Amino acid sequence: MKKIKQLKWLTFLLVTCTVFYSCSDKLEENDGQVAADDLDFTQTGDMVLPLIGAYSEVYSRGWEDPILVGVRGDDVNAGGVGDAQGGLTNADLYNYDNNYWMFNQVWSNFYGDLVDIVNSGETIQRYKEFATGSDIALADQYIAETKVLSGFQHLQMSRLWSDIFIITTSNVSEDIDNGVDTKEEVMQYVSDLMDEAIPFLPDLRPNERTDVRGGVTKYTALAIKAMANLELENYQGVADATAEIIESDKFMLYDDYYELFKEDGQLSNENLFELQFSDYGQATGDVNNHLFAPFGPPSWTPVVSTASSGWGFYEPSLKYIKFMIDRGDETRLVTSVCFTPRGMDELMSDPNYATLPSYVSNTTLDGDIFNDTTRFMFASGKHYWPSNQLTPGRNSYGSGKNFLVIRYAEILLMYAEALTHGASGSVLTADQAVNLVRERANMSPISGVTTDDVMDEKFAELGMEWGIRYFDMIRLNQYDELSYDGRTFTADAEYLPYPQDQLDLLPLENN
Repeated sequence: MKKIKQLKWLTFLLVTCTVFYSCSDKLEENDGQVAADDLDFTQTGDMVLPLIGAYSEVYSRGWEDPILVGVRGDDVNAGGVGDAQGGLTNADLYNYDNNYWMFNQVWSNFYGDLVDIVNSGETIQRYKEFATGSDIALADQYIAETKVLSGFQHLQMSRLWSDIFIITTSNVSEDIDNGVDTKEEVMQYVSDLMDEAIPFLPDLRPNERTDVRGGVTKYTALAIKAMANLELENYQGVADATAEIIESDKFMLYDDYYELFKEDGQLSNENLFELQFSDYGQATGDVNNHLFAPFGPPSWTPVVSTASSGWGFYEPSLKYIKFMIDRGDETRLVTSVCFTPRGMDELMSDPNYATLPSYVSNTTLDGDIFNDTTRFMFASGKHYWPSNQLTPGRNSYGSGKNFLVIRYAEILLMYAEALTHGASGSVLTADQAVNLVRERANMSPISGVTTDDVMDEKFAELGMEWGIRYFDMIRLNQYDELSYDGRTFTADAEYLPYPQDQLDLLPLENN
């Protein structure tokens, strides 16, 4: 652990330790901001409020967070080359400028959330001191839920920056004094934190919860534990955590891969963690939406003519599309990629793709037409919300769309990968786990599954989702895969540099 000098904690990340409960309407919103000192902790029925506040912090992700997390993989390119988001393009090319505003914004977003999430857990603990009967167990559950949300945030931060501060208390000066922890220490902390939480969490799917619909459960914690152990290359730990999820028989792959990412797939039996949003099915009034415009097309002809366009910042790569065409992976390609005429022309300029499959079209299955734009050649279909699924009167791109984070398909493929690395599995073989995922995509079964086979399946199944491909490739040192379309990837580009604004605040050693 690297030590740094003691600082005034009020300067840390330009956030304070005052908890803000800007609670989501979708989770029984409590309007306004409530300071912990204003609460009556003897009213234990109110202890759900800080929990709702913690969820609100995680759900209210900045649009830049998933964009930056995902853009460096060989499945995704930054759109808008050379325009105002040139820093994002450079990051996609592994040329990092630590003065780029997005690096600091994402750092601040995650750490600001972490302070509030930890403070929420501490506030619930104060309610617990006055709790009796079943409220004691309920307080333990709520505290465990904040640990799961904290673990998710730490996981994402360390994937981006490697060595980071672990936030364990709302008095962040204590954590600053301890210095930054290595990536290995962070991932072990996340794994251990999930072990602390699991005994107190509901033994349910998120969509089975009636108190906080879609809230985290025991299985969300097991999934995050598996992800942390994957980063640690503790493959037996991955196999054990994912096997427990599989063995529960609570989760299943949603039948229709395309609709999984649309309205019908929200809160499905496949989803272990899902950021929830809503316009409440009403044309006007309150709305809680993620800003999906960065994923959307700057020019399109939607079925619903009033539907707004997007910004074009997140583009599936030619490499990904050609990989999918070569596999004959129609279902997942049509779902994952929205084509433009310019993009189709670019594909056909390669003699190997001079004749495209008939299913490649700039008209989606829902009838929206993606037009040419200088911003990108393709859009992410997983972040596409058909205009005919918009609530009448709500025209923002993706209004009402949830953001999927962890799916059962990823659990099956993590399990399969762990087995190919020598872990023992108690529920399925690697072949069986991979073929369950392939079957849903109308792909023929394979046998003798290797690690490379699993990586190909993860590429096809999880492309454009939360940087999974990128983090797999750097974990396995498959730098050649990330050196594509003129890019050259080297080991020193694995992690982002600390933002300059944070270096100015904290005497961090730049990585």
